[in-house]
Amino acid sequence: MTRAREAMGKRQRERARVQRKEAKRLRRENIVAEAESLESVDEAKLLNEFRLLSERHAVGGVTDTTYAMERRRIFGELGIEAPEDGTGP
Repeated sequence: MTRAREAMGKRQRERARVQRKEAKRLRRENIVAEAESLESVDEAKLLNEFRLLSERHAVGGVTDTTYAMERRRIFGELGIEAPEDGTGP
C-alpha cells in the first residue's frame, strides 16, 4: 500500500511540474508575441512618418537640413544606417 501511495504522489508531483513548465512556456510565448507586436506597430508608424516627411520634402514643405535630420532620426530608430549623401531609403 505504501508503494502505491508513493507512486501516486510521484505522479501528482510530476503532473504539477509539467503544468508549471507549460504555464511558464505560455508566459514566455506571450511576452515574445507582445514584444513583436509592439515592434511591428512602431516600425509601421516610423515608416509612415518617413513617407509623410518625404512627401513634404518633395513639395518643398521641409528644408533639406530638417529632412536629413529627421530622416537620420527615423532610420536610427528603425535600426537602419542612413546614407550620408541622402540617397536610398
